[in-house]
Amino acid sequence: MPVDHYENFPVASLLMPKRLRKPVEAIYRFARQADDLADEGDATATERREALAAFDAQLLRIAANKAPLPTPSGAMFEALAVEIHEHALPIDLFRDLLSAFSQDCLVTRYEDDAQLIDYCRRSANPVGRLMLILYGADTEIHRLWSDRICTALQWINFWQDVAVDRRNDRIYLPLAELDRFGIDQASVMNDLPSLVGALTWTALMRHTVDRTRTMMLDGAPLAYALPGRIGLELRTIVQGGLRILEKIEGVDYDVFNHRPQLTRSDGALIVWRALTARRISTRGLATTPTNTPLQSSDDA
Repeated sequence: MPVDHYENFPVASLLMPKRLRKPVEAIYRFARQADDLADEGDATATERREALAAFDAQLLRIAANKAPLPTPSGAMFEALAVEIHEHALPIDLFRDLLSAFSQDCLVTRYEDDAQLIDYCRRSANPVGRLMLILYGADTEIHRLWSDRICTALQWINFWQDVAVDRRNDRIYLPLAELDRFGIDQASVMNDLPSLVGALTWTALMRHTVDRTRTMMLDGAPLAYALPGRIGLELRTIVQGGLRILEKIEGVDYDVFNHRPQLTRSDGALIVWRALTARRISTRGLATTPTNTPLQSSDDA
């Protein structure tokens, strides 16, 4: 499907089974429009939250088997309602997304990993869980792996967009991590030359990239547990995320002056890696992934 914004990762790509493209597109359109309400334009925070509350009211109407109200987004909700009812998609997962987007209107700093992970639990993980339902693969271990992949993807987007978020007065790097590496908020927001190439910033970003990669690899068995084209689609997404991390490393973590993003040549490399990467074993992972990179390690 065509998209209106730059995207790192495929949305309903040709690898996606045709039967799933309509529901995936409906989910994407909802998430995209809701995210834009939180981030785009010049509306006040109150106006943004009111608009998101109106979206939530539409979801509650769908849950109650009522037709969406005729609004500028009415057609999008009508299409979404069809897919929600046909595939028994939980309304709460869509409401979690709205909760995170509404939080974006007010919260611009995260004290520690726990706060950031809770945000990702609502801003990213619901999409993966919706996909599992569409795939007919909604099991406990699959949800755990999916959450790891989705949170890693969200983090990757944060790390490549440090400069973009700074212009919007946002810092997604946990403040506890900044303190740990001796970096103050003012440096991130204003004193960029002092950070570019600085050992403290390089150490922080190397640590951040390393644990994000570990998180992604910890969820990657899902891409091999799912069959056929669905599994290959997910392997390209995983490899796309890992490639962005490589590109952050490739600019020596200077994400202030170089926003790493995927190119056409990266796409070919990602597909090749998805087809040839060594299978990640799922043996012994009966209940939880083996690593715990959601918590900071003690070695910087």
